[in-house]
Amino acid sequence: MVQAARSGVQNIAEGSQASGTSKKTELKLTNVARASLEELRLDYEDFLRQRGLAPRAPEHPALKRFKARRCATLEQVRGWVEEERRGRTRTDKDKHGHGTTGKTSVRVGGSPYGSVPSSPELVANGALSLLNLCCYLLDRQLKAQAAAFVEEGGFTERLYKVRSQRRGRG
Repeated sequence: MVQAARSGVQNIAEGSQASGTSKKTELKLTNVARASLEELRLDYEDFLRQRGLAPRAPEHPALKRFKARRCATLEQVRGWVEEERRGRTRTDKDKHGHGTTGKTSVRVGGSPYGSVPSSPELVANGALSLLNLCCYLLDRQLKAQAAAFVEEGGFTERLYKVRSQRRGRG
């Protein structure tokens, strides 16, 4: 899993670096990155399945809260997991915003979604959520790169065109 993650990140970086000289290499490396992240996504699905943990749908309340947090650090992800594990609660409010039941709290995200997921289940589902987003964005990037390659050609083609134009004038 670590190797697939590193490969995804490194190939994105290498593809971006190569974009100035070779659109073909950029496209190839972005596609390799996409494949590596797809492999990682499958590994997380296997992790859940092998441990009997539940894969969560994108609209699951815990994943909606995860997405809304826009975690930028590992500490922020840990904070989300801790909050979810504590079993987020809220006090009922009337239409004026006042507590209607005194100190009574109501569990948020309860049925039909079942009990509070374990930390590994939350983290794996959070990672899957991020990987789905990454794969979606890489698919869009690959489409744009392919269109640019068809429209503009590669570095070698552009050099040949410039050289041919100069020869035609001389």
